[in-house]
Amino acid sequence: MRELIVDLKDRSYPIYIGAELLQQKSLLTHHIHSKQVLVVSNDVVAPLYLEQVTQALTDYTVKHVIIPDGEQNKTLQQVNRVFDSLLENKYSRNATLIALGGGVVGDMGGFAAACYQRGIAYIQIPTTLLAQVDSSVGGKTAVNHPLGKNMIGAFYQPQCVIADTTVLNTLPDRELSAGIAEVIKYGLIRDPEFLDWLQTNMHSLLTREAEALAYAIERSCINKAEIVSEDERESGIRAILNLGHTFGHAIETGMGYGTYLHGEAVAIGTCQAADLSCRLGMLPASDMLKINELFRQARLPVTPPEMSADKYIDLMSVDKKNVDGNIRVILLEALGKAALPQSVDTQVLTQTLTEYNG
Repeated sequence: MRELIVDLKDRSYPIYIGAELLQQKSLLTHHIHSKQVLVVSNDVVAPLYLEQVTQALTDYTVKHVIIPDGEQNKTLQQVNRVFDSLLENKYSRNATLIALGGGVVGDMGGFAAACYQRGIAYIQIPTTLLAQVDSSVGGKTAVNHPLGKNMIGAFYQPQCVIADTTVLNTLPDRELSAGIAEVIKYGLIRDPEFLDWLQTNMHSLLTREAEALAYAIERSCINKAEIVSEDERESGIRAILNLGHTFGHAIETGMGYGTYLHGEAVAIGTCQAADLSCRLGMLPASDMLKINELFRQARLPVTPPEMSADKYIDLMSVDKKNVDGNIRVILLEALGKAALPQSVDTQVLTQTLTEYNG
C-alpha cells in the first residue's frame, strides 16, 4: 500500500492506494468517530461493493442511499434524497458520510456532507480510475445545473481517500479510458517525465497491469496533492488542473449530461485547448499532434461533436475561471507546462471551434 498526504495543515488527510484495501477494516474505521454512518453509492457500484463496505462497519449504525448512475443524475434533487435520509434517521453533526462510487457519487456525497448541519465528516472510496486520480482528491464537491456543470458546490475536504485498485477490475473499458484522460492531463500540465512514461506504457494501462495502474494513480495523486496543498481554493496555480475542462464542460452541458463521459469530453477539450495554444503561437504544431495521438492511443475521442461556435461560446461563458465576463482558458506552453488561465480573443477561439476537427 502507498500512502500520500494532502498537506492542508489541520485539514490534512491521507490517500491510501493499493490492492484489496476494502478488506482492511481499520483503514476505514480509523477515520470514523461516531456510530452513525451513511453510505452514498449508485445502482451500479452498490451491488458490487456495498456489502463489502458495510461488513467492515458491523459496530456502527449504517444506512445507505443509492442514486441512479450517470452524470445526468448529479442534481440537487438526488442530493436532497441524501438529506432526507440523514434527517429521517436523526443523524447528528458527528455522523460520517461515505461516498462509494465514481466522480458523480463523490461530488454529490461530498457536497451533501459539506451542507448537512454546516458540515459533517466524509470519506471518499472512489471506484473508477477517474475518481481515484482526480475527483476524489482536493475537496471539490458539486452538482450540475442545466445551464452549467458543477456550478453549485463547495470546497470541502474528506477525512481520507481509499483508492482500492482491485475495484478497477470491474470497470468497463470505456470508463477506464475516461480515467486515463485525467492521468494524461497531469503529464501535460506539469510532469513531462510522467508524460514520457505514459507514451511508453499506455498499453500496460489499457490491459490493467496492476503495477502500471498503481504507479499512474500514485503519480497523478502526487501531482494533484502538491497543487492542492499550494492552492486549495483555486485562486492561482490550481486552475491548471482544468486543462481542457472549459471546452469539455461545454461539450457535456451542450450535448446533454451523460452523452459523453467526463474524461471523453476532457480529452476532446484538451485537444481543442492544444489547437488554440498552437494558433496563439504558444505550442508547436508537432506537439499538438503528439497530444492527439496519445489520446487516440488511450482509446479516447479527439473529434468534437457537431455544436455551433455560438453555442460553445455561450456555454463557455458560464465557467468559474471567467473574470468580468471574459472567457479564460488553460493553455499549453509546452508538453509538460501549462499556463495560468488567460482571456482569449474571441476571433481566434472561434477559429478553433469551427476549424479544429481532430
